Amino acid sequence: MFDFFNAAILGVVEGFTEFLPISSTGHLILASRLLGIAPDDFVKSFQITIQLGAILAVVALYWKRLFTDFAVMKKIAFAFIPTGIIGFALYKTVKSVFLESETIVLWSLLIGGIILIAFEWWHREREDAAQDLDALTYQQSFFIGLAQSVSIIPGVSRAAATIMGGLLVGVSRRTIVEFSFLLAVPTMVAATGYDLIKNAGTFSSADFGVLVVGFMVSFAVAMVAIRFFISYVQRHTFTAFGIYRIILALIFFLFI
Repeated sequence: MFDFFNAAILGVVEGFTEFLPISSTGHLILASRLLGIAPDDFVKSFQITIQLGAILAVVALYWKRLFTDFAVMKKIAFAFIPTGIIGFALYKTVKSVFLESETIVLWSLLIGGIILIAFEWWHREREDAAQDLDALTYQQSFFIGLAQSVSIIPGVSRAAATIMGGLLVGVSRRTIVEFSFLLAVPTMVAATGYDLIKNAGTFSSADFGVLVVGFMVSFAVAMVAIRFFISYVQRHTFTAFGIYRIILALIFFLFI
């Protein structure tokens, strides 16, 4: 049964994992399995919608950048173009195929973990890397948005895709993490809004109550997770996250 307790648990999972390079959607799918929640249409919408709760934590923390810095807003909009086009085109496939497949999640976690470790071993930050959002170019922004599009596959991780994409095109680690946060806002507003337009009419009053609980919990937890991640990236690489992804995938493959 999908009740308030399960919604709160999934809200914690979403809030903590949304901004880490470990795939929040993948974790929601796996956590739902452990809780015995069947992947029906409402559950799939829930998994999409509560991500907006975590994203609103970005709005609360970065509202000045989002709403008063027109140059940054244009770069975010430019980066959103490829994600919006690809996400809209593949919406039905994501809901009917990707969100039902634990196999896709586990392979994405495993392969993504290996790529993350290999990338950190190979990558060296360029001397001319963009050190702040003002130095970010429109070409870099577009490429980062294109990289984000890969994360429509559950288990890939939107954060991992955008961060590695940004590092590849010469953006500093802290700057790409911040840009990844900001780019998540239009991405998840669009994804949630489109899904609610398509499906909200089928929700019961109890369903909306469950959504509100998951939404609020993910927002509160994300406020803490964002501060943790910003602090973490100043002192560490993402290798530990790659190792975690591999271990998690192997545990589910072998024992669950």
